[in-house]
Amino acid sequence: MELRVIDKTDEELRIEVAGEDHTFMNVIKGALLETDGVAAATYDVNPEQSGGQTEPILSIKTEAGVDPLDALATASRNVQTTVEDFSAAFEAAAAQ
Repeated sequence: MELRVIDKTDEELRIEVAGEDHTFMNVIKGALLETDGVAAATYDVNPEQSGGQTEPILSIKTEAGVDPLDALATASRNVQTTVEDFSAAFEAAAAQ
């Protein structure tokens, strides 16, 4: 996975997420939408409607005073915690 910031302002971020597909992009978008201070989160992976783009572009809009990079970091940590919790629960269930 490679990340490349395309545009960033105080309250908006567009970042290319190379090497990922709908599976990952839906997870991170969902986590962003559950993050305090995030007003909107979406992604685009359709190259025909995006001027030839081939990698997903994640777009984040935050409320005033919330840095979109901080919101993305928080959402990423929340995804990691959820995966760790699931893994622990799975291992416990599988051991029974």
